[in-house]
Amino acid sequence: MRRIAAAATLATLALGAASCGAPSEREDTGEQALTVGATAVPAGEILEFIRDELAEEAGLDLTIQEFADYNAPNAALAEGELDANLYQHEPFLADYNANSGTDLVAVADIYLPPLGLYSFTVDTVDDLPDGATVALPNDPTNEYRALLLLQEGGLITLADGIEESAFSLSDITDNPKELEFQEVDAAQLPRSLEDVDAAVVNANYALDAQLDANEDAILMEQFEGSPYVNVLATTAANADDPRVETLAELLTSAEVAAFIEEEYSGAVIPVPSS
Repeated sequence: MRRIAAAATLATLALGAASCGAPSEREDTGEQALTVGATAVPAGEILEFIRDELAEEAGLDLTIQEFADYNAPNAALAEGELDANLYQHEPFLADYNANSGTDLVAVADIYLPPLGLYSFTVDTVDDLPDGATVALPNDPTNEYRALLLLQEGGLITLADGIEESAFSLSDITDNPKELEFQEVDAAQLPRSLEDVDAAVVNANYALDAQLDANEDAILMEQFEGSPYVNVLATTAANADDPRVETLAELLTSAEVAAFIEEEYSGAVIPVPSS
């Protein structure tokens, strides 16, 4: 019985030693494990395509962790629960770092999810009635971006020289239709369309709510010159991690660009390859 117990103990110790190897590498395949946080659409779907079609050949064992809001993926990344995330643009990342004391960095530009002005009641911006209510995302970077979109559409004029880090609705100097604005959590904007005349909705939430950018949007953000391209982000310590670099290469590959173009029909725009 003592010999049996000793053998069992040795086996347990051996198993424990094997399991204490580097978590970034699978013993059986040699693939490098990488956990990436993302909002479900489009980032999660793009990562799923890579996981299913490209990751194995590239030597990655990709795990995707989905989030429903915009702050949790950065918190999880900063706390070491993730190796990288994909869902945000650099202005949002910079604002998060400034307010949280984190040192997260952008690794590569991946795609633009154009912000859109959506409406269930009118077909063009010109059809918006005087006094119409427009819902805006309530986080600072996306609200500023939404106001720029409305300005591009000729609906409002913003004061010269205002900065994304310090602005308010009072910086609207001209509002010919006397639009009323409601600040709403970004995830709730599609639902708000039942109660307002129009809403500026981020592409990921628009896609998740099955809003069609080509049919339902009355104004869309343009790619050229936009600083709001979504990036693959990680910690400063992991910026040169070969696993993250490999994922960045896959995300900017011709295969992924073709997938984005086919899957989203202009609702998401891949960054042109250099």
